[in-house]
Amino acid sequence: MLQGFIVLPWWGYLLVALVMTHITIASVTIYLHRHQTHRALELHPMVAHFFRLWLWLTTGMVTKEWVAIHRKHHARCETKEDPHSPQVLGLRKVLWQGAELYRAEAKNTDTLAKFGHNTPDDWLERHVYTRHSALGVAIMLIIDLVGFGPLGLTIWAIQMMWIPFFAAGVVNGIGHYYGYRNFECADAATNIAPIGILIGGEELHNNHHTYASSAKFSCKPWEFDIGWAYIRTLQTLGLATVKKIAPIPAYTPAKEVCDLDTVKAVIHHRFQVMARFTREVLHEVYDEELRKAAAANRQAAKFLKGARRLMVREKALIGEAGYRELQEILATNSTLHTVYTMKERLQDVWRRSASTQEQLLEALQEWCHQAETTGIKALHDFAAAIRTYTATQTAA
Repeated sequence: MLQGFIVLPWWGYLLVALVMTHITIASVTIYLHRHQTHRALELHPMVAHFFRLWLWLTTGMVTKEWVAIHRKHHARCETKEDPHSPQVLGLRKVLWQGAELYRAEAKNTDTLAKFGHNTPDDWLERHVYTRHSALGVAIMLIIDLVGFGPLGLTIWAIQMMWIPFFAAGVVNGIGHYYGYRNFECADAATNIAPIGILIGGEELHNNHHTYASSAKFSCKPWEFDIGWAYIRTLQTLGLATVKKIAPIPAYTPAKEVCDLDTVKAVIHHRFQVMARFTREVLHEVYDEELRKAAAANRQAAKFLKGARRLMVREKALIGEAGYRELQEILATNSTLHTVYTMKERLQDVWRRSASTQEQLLEALQEWCHQAETTGIKALHDFAAAIRTYTATQTAA
C-alpha cells in the first residue's frame, strides 16, 4: 500500500484533519469575519496574508465575495434579500444547501459592488486568489496526497466539507433558528452553544448580531470564545490591534436622579438594559402572576403560559398574529399588561432619534416616575437601578 512522506497511527491522521480544519475555522472567524467584514480588529500584514493564503488552499473562497455576502446578510437580515435566512428560506435549505446559496449570491455583481468595498485588491488577489480560486484547493489535494498517501484524500475531503457545512450551514442556519438569546436584537440570531470552540466562537451568534463590530463574541462569564483567545494571543505578540468590543455597563450606586449622563449610558447600553429588564422585571413578575393564576384557576394559568415567550421576544419577530395573541393574553392580567407596556415605553426612549438630549432625559425621568407609581415592586426597583447607570469608555 502506498504511503505518504508522513506515517502516523490512525489517531494521528484524525488529529491532523482536526487541526487543519480548525486553522481554517480560525481563518474565517478572525480574518474574514472580524477583521475584513466588521473591522473589529487590525491584523499584521503577515498574519492577514497567512490567513488569506490558507483560505485559498483550503476553501477557494474569495475575500471580497465572503465579505460582501456577510455584510448584506447583516444589512438585510431575515428579509427576502438576506442571502441565507432560515426564517425566509427554511432551516433545511440553509443547513444542507448553505454552500449553494453562498455560490449563487457570489455571482451577484450588485452585491459585490455595494458590500464588497475595502477588501484586498493587490496583485496576488487579482491575478491568483480571485482569478484562480480553484487552484488553491487543487494544490492542497496534492499536498495531502504527497504527505499522507491515500488517507490524504480523506483529510482533504474533510477540509473541503468543513466550512460549507459548519459555517454556511450550521452558523447561518441553526444560528438563526435554535439556541438561546442573551439579547433581543432585531433579527432571529441565536447563540448555538455557550462554548465556542468547534466553530471558532461563531457559536455565539446572537451576541455577534447584537454587537456586530465587537472583536469578542462572548458576553457572559460562562461563555467562551476561542477566536477571542487567539486574537488576544496575537495582540500580546504585537500582531493584532483590537479596535472595539461590546460595551460593559458602569454604575454609580449612590446616584439617585437621572441626568444626561444617565441618558447616554442607558442608550449606549440599551441591549444590556433590556436584558436586565427581562431578567429582573418580566421574568420575576410573570413567574409570580403564573403562581397566583395556578392557585386560583388552572385553566387561566394554562392560558397565561403562552405569554412568557411573546413578552420577551422582539415585537418584530413575533409578527402581527403573535402580537395580537399576546394582547389577548395580557388583557386577562392587568399586572402583566402594565409590565409589557412599560417595556415598550422604555424602548421608545432610545427610538426617538429626532429628540434632543434634554427631551430624552425628560422621557426617561417620566418613565422612572411611572414605573415607581405602578405599585409593582420589580418595576420600582428597576427604575432605581436605571438611575445608577453611567456613561463610560470601555477599553479592550
